[in-house]
Amino acid sequence: MKALILVDLQNDFLPGGALAVPGGDEVIPVANRLQEIFDRVVATKDWHPKNHGSFAASHPGHKVGAEVELAGMPQILWPVHCLQFSRGSELAPGLDASAIEKVFYKGVDPDVDSYSALYDNAHLRATGLADYLRGQQLDELYVMGLATDYCVKFTALDALEEGFKVRVVVDGCRAVDLKEGDGERALRDVRKAGAKLVTSSQVLAASEAVAAA
Repeated sequence: MKALILVDLQNDFLPGGALAVPGGDEVIPVANRLQEIFDRVVATKDWHPKNHGSFAASHPGHKVGAEVELAGMPQILWPVHCLQFSRGSELAPGLDASAIEKVFYKGVDPDVDSYSALYDNAHLRATGLADYLRGQQLDELYVMGLATDYCVKFTALDALEEGFKVRVVVDGCRAVDLKEGDGERALRDVRKAGAKLVTSSQVLAASEAVAAA
C-alpha cells in the first residue's frame, strides 16, 4: 500500500513566513492533486519550543546561517520559526487537509534539531511515523514538501534505512539552497541511496493506468 508524506507544508516555510522557502507555495497545488489517489496521507509539522537550539536567537552573537554544535553534531542556525501553537506552525491555508489522516510532530526537543519525519537528527527519538506506517501496512512512500535539501532529504534517507520503498515527487518540493545547488545535490543523494525521483504527472498517470486496467 502507498502513502503520501507531506513534509512541513507550514506557513513559516511559505513566502512571507519566518523561514520562507523560495517558491514554497508552488507545491501546495501538487499536494492537493495527489492526495486523492493514495491509500493514506500523513503530514509533518516542525513544532519548536521557543528556546529551540537550532534558532540563532538561542545563541547570542551568532547570526542566521552560522554553524554551531548541537547534540554533538554540526547545526545550521535558523530564524525562529514554527513555534508551537503559532500561526507560523499551522498548515498552509491553501492545503486541502481533508485527506490527512495523522500529523506527526518533530523538532520538539530544544536540544536537538529534527529534519527527518522519522527521527531527530541524532536518532535519539522517533516520531512514531515508521511504526504508524508499518501498522497500516504501508510500504511504499511518496515524499514531497519543504525543503528539498533538509527535511525532505532526511525523511527520504531515514525511510530508506527503515526498509520502505521511497519515491520523491520532485515538482512537489522546493529547496532552501543556502548554497547554490543544494536542492539538486539533495536529490542526487536520495537517488544514490535508493529512492526513485518521480513527477506528480507520472504518479497521476500511473494511477489512472491502474484504474483503467
